[in-house]
Amino acid sequence: MTRLTAEFWVHAYLARLRLHEIPGFVVSHGDDTAGAVLVKLNMLDGNATAFQRSFDLLSGARKWIELATGPEAEVDEAIARQRSFDPDLWVIEVEDRQGRHLLNEEGLT
Repeated sequence: MTRLTAEFWVHAYLARLRLHEIPGFVVSHGDDTAGAVLVKLNMLDGNATAFQRSFDLLSGARKWIELATGPEAEVDEAIARQRSFDPDLWVIEVEDRQGRHLLNEEGLT
């Protein structure tokens, strides 16, 4: 199975967000080929959630899990810690008061 590059996945994700009229922005540009991706959902009320992709070694399944949730400043600190030891990390910020991030949709896992 061919793997998508990180850059391709990011552009496809941003396009899908636009189709749903959900603002999304690249906050940190990681490695184009193999960078990991974090998605920060900003609820625009002072709270946020950061999601990271997880891989289950037993089943081979990939899914998005919460890295951090709570006040936006605390979530930003968690993301900064991740970036401090992974310079290839992409960070995408999604802004939606309804909490939509689309990560649970088919094709985004």
